[in-house]
Amino acid sequence: MSRTRKLWLGLAALLIASFGVLLWVGDQVHQYAPPLPQAVVTSGDETLFTGNDIELGKQVWQRIGGQQLGSIWGHGALLAPDWSADWLHREGVAMLELLARDEGAGSYAELDAPQQAALRSRVQRELRTNTWDPAKGTIYVSPLRAQAMLVVGAHYMSLFSNDPATAKLRETYAMRDNTIAELDQRRAVTAFFWWASWATAAERPGSAISYTQNWPHDTLAGNTPTSANFLWSVFSVLFLILGIGLLGWHHARQASHEPLPPIPARDPLTELKPTPSMKATAKYFWTVIGLFLVQILLGATTAHYQVEGQQAYGFALANYLPYALTRTWHTELAVLWIATAWLATGLYIAPLISGHEPKYQRLGVNFLWVCLLVIVVGSFAGQWMAVMDKMDLSKNFWFGHQGWEYVDLGRFWQIFLFIGLMLWLFLVGRALWPAMRGGKEGASIVGLLFLSTVAIGLLYGAGLMWGEHTHIAMVEYWRWWVVHLWVEGFFEVFATAVISYLFVRLGLLRVGTATTSVLFATIVFMAGGVLGTLHHLYFSGTTTAVIALGASFSALEVVPLALIGLEAWDTWKKQHAAPWMARYRWPIMFFVAVSFWNLVGAGLLGFLVNTPIALYFMQGLNLTAAHGHTALFGVYGMLGMGLMLFCLRGIKPQAEWREGWLKGSFWTLNLGLGLMAVLTLLPLGILQLKAVLEHGYWFARSAEFMDRPLIHMLVWMRVPGDTVFAIGAMLIAGFVASLWLWPKRQVAATPLPDAASESA
Repeated sequence: MSRTRKLWLGLAALLIASFGVLLWVGDQVHQYAPPLPQAVVTSGDETLFTGNDIELGKQVWQRIGGQQLGSIWGHGALLAPDWSADWLHREGVAMLELLARDEGAGSYAELDAPQQAALRSRVQRELRTNTWDPAKGTIYVSPLRAQAMLVVGAHYMSLFSNDPATAKLRETYAMRDNTIAELDQRRAVTAFFWWASWATAAERPGSAISYTQNWPHDTLAGNTPTSANFLWSVFSVLFLILGIGLLGWHHARQASHEPLPPIPARDPLTELKPTPSMKATAKYFWTVIGLFLVQILLGATTAHYQVEGQQAYGFALANYLPYALTRTWHTELAVLWIATAWLATGLYIAPLISGHEPKYQRLGVNFLWVCLLVIVVGSFAGQWMAVMDKMDLSKNFWFGHQGWEYVDLGRFWQIFLFIGLMLWLFLVGRALWPAMRGGKEGASIVGLLFLSTVAIGLLYGAGLMWGEHTHIAMVEYWRWWVVHLWVEGFFEVFATAVISYLFVRLGLLRVGTATTSVLFATIVFMAGGVLGTLHHLYFSGTTTAVIALGASFSALEVVPLALIGLEAWDTWKKQHAAPWMARYRWPIMFFVAVSFWNLVGAGLLGFLVNTPIALYFMQGLNLTAAHGHTALFGVYGMLGMGLMLFCLRGIKPQAEWREGWLKGSFWTLNLGLGLMAVLTLLPLGILQLKAVLEHGYWFARSAEFMDRPLIHMLVWMRVPGDTVFAIGAMLIAGFVASLWLWPKRQVAATPLPDAASESA
């Protein structure tokens, strides 16, 4: 049996086993999710909330931005509190004050230490005792807790209105006045927030651990790290060391000493005439640049909200473009422009690989581009109407704002995008088909490329697996299929296969070497990548099994990065393989940057927040944002830029490349990204971590902490990095524009057979 066949069988077995376990975990999440009651009732049979109130509150929370305005169970925006943690602590404090008055004191602070300890113990019992009655579908609360719930509920009723008493708090949280205008909807949101906080402290039946694995950290509620957090964090580190050792041993054993293939005397791709559909992909790359620039502008606006609250240099921006909306569009555009670059690469490279231009391929490419624009404009308009309370709640799920970070699109737009991905899969697949038939040389690597497009198309469908009334724990389960497996998983396999095939076509890699390398890399990545999805679900109402599996396998995601320096060096050398490789210097430099940020953003900063014990304290802090920014743009964004430049070299083969613009863009983008992390995200995250350890999670996300002068200064320190980064974006935008607006032609050593070009 050939080595290639063994690798294919190994990959198939790995994926079947991994997805089988992942689906089993989904069944466990469904069975053991925190119960949604039909009613929340006092011991005197007074109904405080109904199940319909909680469900309505969730719908209203989604419409106002959901995870883009604060967070629930640690998932969501960094500005405004985590509402589940905030309610939990406020309810505990309210009970302490009520009990202190029963003791005859004016406040809890007036009591002596033994009295305070006794009251804290009583409050902890109130919060941790699970009074869920499954037979009646009811949660019972004591009169003390019911009274505390009314106190906290009144605070939120004020906060989400235009009450002057909480105006300063709304400004700190960057919330617009009358975020929820309707009184009954405000009350329903308090019901949802209470239920979300109840699940964080109430112990599972037969266990001393809460539904969210004792997250968030709050000693008042008795929420401290579980033994499983410590145990599986230790095993996670051991698995990482073992994985790195095994990979190093394999690399030393399998290190190939086979000589490089004969380097062609001239660029093999200069003699390839771009087909009409390949030229038509140019408009996708224009769209990439446009979406990228808008995303940067929205990112700067979102960051500025942290220092001026509801305004931007005195202008009441929150009345027209609230924080929840700017952050929604900022995060969505990050995925959209990167995905557009990769989708366009697939459409460009498929005819290049097969040498076959299917009938009506250009029409399909153009039609798909129009669909993309309609989806962006339509979904963004719907989200604006939803957040601004101009859309009926009954229509929000389908056309407005779903409230789930990265998958905020209304369901209609999600379905539209899924159909678009199916069209993309069809267009790429039929163009690749001739290269996969008849056992042609390189068929395996092309087959892997095609299978990755199938996975990309189908896995987005995981975003259609929940409905409007699905339990939040199940929504989180399926949401991370999209965010982790779709974006971080199979798009990376697709990119690895594309880059390897490009180097094969340039004559810098042997087909057999490239095939085995890509298959092995895919196996190594997927070994941790599929079940590594679970590290996002540690505290989302799941069981200890999720912590065990997530910690074990997410550690393996970091293993391939141990040898990232070798990959970077190998990529770097390719630009010096032949004089004509100077044509591809900047695409290759962006690929080298991918390796660097893979090590720093995905590796170092990723593992910083990866283990259960680390994420227990860091989830939803700026340390996770540091990882998110450096991994999402540093790895996937840089990769999108490199692929775009490679395709543009073929689309405009004889246009002069303004090397200085690309050089400036490359270095300013990388420097700006580094400055964002070093000057703001990392120090701010470290200060928040210190606050969590000393006071509890609620404090690190509170207005008291976030409104400090030091925090404001650190936010302002983003200006240098953001400015440098924006300069890099403008330079690459100017470069792309110059290929069409100022197409000064260079003298080509080997002219194309037909210099006539067709408009995209």
